[in-house]
Formats: sequence, structure tokens, C-alpha cells
Amino acid sequence: MKIAVIGGTGLIGSQVVRDLVAAGHEAVPHSLSTGVDVLTGQGLDAALAGAGSVVNLTNSPTFDAASLDFFRTSMENLLGAAERAGAGHFTVLSIVGVDQVPELDYYRAKTLQENILRQGSVPYSIVRATQFMEFMDAVMSWTADGDTVRLPRTPLQPIAAADVAAAVADVAAGTPLGGVLDIAGPDVFPLDELGRLTLAAKGDKRSVVTDDTAGMFAAVTGDVLTPGDGARIAPTRYTDWLRNV
Repeated sequence: MKIAVIGGTGLIGSQVVRDLVAAGHEAVPHSLSTGVDVLTGQGLDAALAGAGSVVNLTNSPTFDAASLDFFRTSMENLLGAAERAGAGHFTVLSIVGVDQVPELDYYRAKTLQENILRQGSVPYSIVRATQFMEFMDAVMSWTADGDTVRLPRTPLQPIAAADVAAAVADVAAGTPLGGVLDIAGPDVFPLDELGRLTLAAKGDKRSVVTDDTAGMFAAVTGDVLTPGDGARIAPTRYTDWLRNV
């Protein structure tokens, strides 16, 4: 099957393409670098022509209120092109618990993206992942100050990007879910503990200070960013992943 992977040159997209090709599909990566612009619509009709399945892995360049316009415009353009192409399946990658944190602009924007997809005419699947292991350094950088990193105790269940890509590829090549699949890593950690594990593994002498008002995840209440029953649990453990990066 021909599968158009929009955002197919990024961290997740490149691995989704690899996994789909390995499974025998004709997976074609598309991005700004290949002449496809999801905001203007340039190149979309040509990119989706003949595709039986479409995967949207594009991401907003910012996490602020501007992300709402990005996801609204890009989804409307992509869905229109998918409808014109006669695609039979449209998959997006989202975030576990995304609709439970309206305080965060980016999470509201991703919820909007999901809702636009649900309201479209193309059969769909939504894959919601927990936080990527690869993003831990970036999370710590938001609240780093000298020799300390301030992090809240927000419970997270991190997942490796390779495991995310494998799940997305599997869903995109299958029958539309008409709903949501949650995917997560095998272990739950408070974010401050994740920070300590990460610094220790890297030989970084900075210390983590527990601060439940620090950073973006301070807005999260309870365990909404960890999945409930029925989630697909990926095999890679964070401590094992750390030893191999």
C-alpha cells in the first residue's frame, strides 16, 4: 500500500517510513524540504495522490497560542487533500491525556487537531503517546539554573521514539481505529526522579530540586499524562535506553 507520511523526515517520521518500508509498503516521506507546505497547501495534492493511507506527523514550531492556528490550518488542508485523493485512512500522532490539560496552549492545540480529524470524512486513527525519552534533556533545560534543575513530581511514563514509530506504522498500515490508541513505556516515574536518573547516567553533577511550580508540567494535575487500561505498553525501559544513548 502507498502511504504518505507528512512530516516524514523528522525524529518519528523518518523511523515510521523505515518501519513501513521494511513491512513491504510504499512509504513516501513529505515535508517542507520535499516541497510540501501544510500551511499553504502547496504540494499536498501531489503528495497524497494515490495514497491509501496518510500519516500526519507535522508539529507546530512553537508551544504557545500560535500552535492553535498551526494545527487548525494544517489539519484542514491535509484533510481536504486526503478527501480529494480518496485516502481510506488518516492517522495522527497525539499525546496521552492531551484533553485533560486545557491550561497548556499546546495541549489545547493538539486536542483541536484531534477534533478536526474526528469531524472529517476520512476514516481515522489517533495514536496518543506519552512523553518521548528523547525529550528529557529539553524538559530539564526549561528550568535549569546554574548547578540545579527544578522539576515537579508530575508522573510520566516515558516511551522511546523507536517504539512510538513502530506503533504508528502498525496502525497506519492497518484498519482505521475510528478512535484512540494510547501507547506508553513500561515504567512510571515522577518527573523529578527522571531528572535525577538522567543526570546520573550522563555524569552530570547538577542536582535536581523538587519544585511543583516549575516548568510546563507544573500545570498538570494528578496522573493524567499516564495511560489507563487498554494502552499498548512498549518494551523499552528508560534505564535501558539511557545506557544506549
